[in-house]
Amino acid sequence: MLNKQQFSIDCVEQKLTFEISDLASQADAAVFGTYGDTTVLVTVTAGKEDRKIDYFPLVVDYEEKFYAAGKIIGSRFVRREGRPSENAVLSGRLIDRSIRPLFDHRLRRDVQIVVTILSYDEENDPDFIALLSTSMALMISPIPWEGPIVGARIAKINNQTIINPLNSQFINGENPITFDAFISATENKINMIELSGKEAKEEEIIEGFETAHAEIKKLINFQKEIALKIGKPKMAIQAVEPAPELIEKISAFLNGKLDPVIYSPDKNERKNKLNELKENLKQYLLQESVMEMEMVDDLIEKEMKKLVRKNILESDKRPDARKLDEIRPLYAEVGLLKRLHGSGLFIRGETQALAVTTLAAPGAEQLVETMEVSGKRRFMLHYNFPPYSTGETGRMGGIGRREIGHGNLAEKAVKAIIPSQDEFPYTIRVVSEILSSNGSTSMATVCAASMSLMDAGVPIKAPLAGISIGLITNENGKYKLLTDIQGLEDHYGDMDFKVAGTVNGITAIQTDVKIDGLTFEIIKNSLERAKEAKMKIFEAINKVISKPREIISPYAPVIMTLDIMPEQIGEVIGPGGKIINTIIKDTGVHTIDIEQTGRVFVAAAKREEAVSAIRYIQSLTRIFKIGEIVEGTIIKILDFGAIIDLGGGKDGMIHVSELKNGFVEKVEDVVKVGDTVRAKIIRADEDGRIGLSLKAIKE
Repeated sequence: MLNKQQFSIDCVEQKLTFEISDLASQADAAVFGTYGDTTVLVTVTAGKEDRKIDYFPLVVDYEEKFYAAGKIIGSRFVRREGRPSENAVLSGRLIDRSIRPLFDHRLRRDVQIVVTILSYDEENDPDFIALLSTSMALMISPIPWEGPIVGARIAKINNQTIINPLNSQFINGENPITFDAFISATENKINMIELSGKEAKEEEIIEGFETAHAEIKKLINFQKEIALKIGKPKMAIQAVEPAPELIEKISAFLNGKLDPVIYSPDKNERKNKLNELKENLKQYLLQESVMEMEMVDDLIEKEMKKLVRKNILESDKRPDARKLDEIRPLYAEVGLLKRLHGSGLFIRGETQALAVTTLAAPGAEQLVETMEVSGKRRFMLHYNFPPYSTGETGRMGGIGRREIGHGNLAEKAVKAIIPSQDEFPYTIRVVSEILSSNGSTSMATVCAASMSLMDAGVPIKAPLAGISIGLITNENGKYKLLTDIQGLEDHYGDMDFKVAGTVNGITAIQTDVKIDGLTFEIIKNSLERAKEAKMKIFEAINKVISKPREIISPYAPVIMTLDIMPEQIGEVIGPGGKIINTIIKDTGVHTIDIEQTGRVFVAAAKREEAVSAIRYIQSLTRIFKIGEIVEGTIIKILDFGAIIDLGGGKDGMIHVSELKNGFVEKVEDVVKVGDTVRAKIIRADEDGRIGLSLKAIKE
């Protein structure tokens, strides 16, 4: 009775199915999408009437459900989903950035897309089927949209390019991963890229994208066929257009007055001039008996956009008079505050990022438990964007989707150069404080973070740099690339193509596209332009710091490691943590963390404290072998021998027959309580009993 309709296709050796029925029928469209055993429900709903606003109100909500992965998680007192995890926010942003460019932005009705993960098989990335089902729902809905679109995950693992790899293919550490990417594409263009790499080369990335796009085209046609069969008629957009007379009056007034505003070198000065111009225009329109003031700001924006784009395309004229491939003035500094473990300040034009590195013991790792992930996070990068960075006032506290997205991009770029725990046994946190913003703060964060890590003495594999490439196009296909875009060029441009990496290759890419997509030619040229720009940034950074400091800050904890057998962990911890707490108290160390593998991490303010704790643990876990020479103190005399304290709560016994050659009448004739003696181990059984001999030493 639910009028179910199913549509299936084979995709990368798995079955992909869309099911459309009367379930969630009050939404404008609802699609159940299944890939493998991962199933999502996507609903699309539009408001009933237009709103009096000057933007297109689109919202994408990505809902992780713990039951989808068979988990019951959360705090002890709240066993239900709360605010979205960072992973959920990032997945929602990925879908939003993919579909938004294909809407008619004159639409003024609320559009809400809710993606609910119903089942997760722990192998197939939910983002793939979530984006695909979103595209399908929009295609069959009455909401105007220029889709379809398809997203695909591409990875180069063990020198093989794989489309939609399984999660298990990433777990095997023996298979090196060159890059892991997710791209969204229409039939002819790519309009969203999210990539993390291990110094990947530009050529292999492009090759991976081309391979994925061939598979994407099949799913584009699949969606078109379904939409032709069951798609609903699209609603008309009731766009409110200004009167021609108003447009003429505004254009005449602005003629010759926009150049001094747009081409002001200082951002704040530009704001002030623009506000003054708007006020003068409104006064002029009142004198002309024009009362339609609500559209004035929008018309000024359109005129400014037209002028900026025209001057760049026709005469290579940028708002700050730079050449198309020129980077703004650079400044770098490290070691700003002595008490910090590491710090780096990176300035590019009016964009300023201060990154601070903090080192801590392994126990400071972040515990992560979401629908998809359960584990520990040893490296963290957090990004803060306070309102003063744009010269505005606003609410402080709380992290928005933008901060999460920018921080994740920077973390993705930096994570590729972080040393392993075996090389550097610290938990590492980097915080980026954006002090001033005028374009590409995430890439400034990458540069500042790299400097901060080197200042902290973290042995990163290579320094990092990041840059953003912009784009201006026209309807004839002509385009110009802009290196290091500032805010105005980002606002009026068609692309924000962010690339981060070392001198050897790329560690992260993220694109925000406002047009229907990018050709492979534009992508190739953007990567080449970014590569050139990164080299110039490295020159500026290397003048300040070119490699990690050999010694970490004296204010950072000293961490020493020791490996014990897993079955000895209980001996070190003791009942109720009694022994480990005693070690901490007696030696003065900060923390002692023990992994299930038997790896012990000791963190202390001073090296001698850590050494003392290590020796204490060694004495507790020491395994005595026959033939070994030991030293200890006589702690007890028995009729048949003596007991020696061997340290670490262990002792051994010297039988009277092993005290010396010949007859011994009394044990006290040879040794006394308090004597320090050296003895040879002649017996060590599985129960821990140790037999010693003095005469073996004498012999």
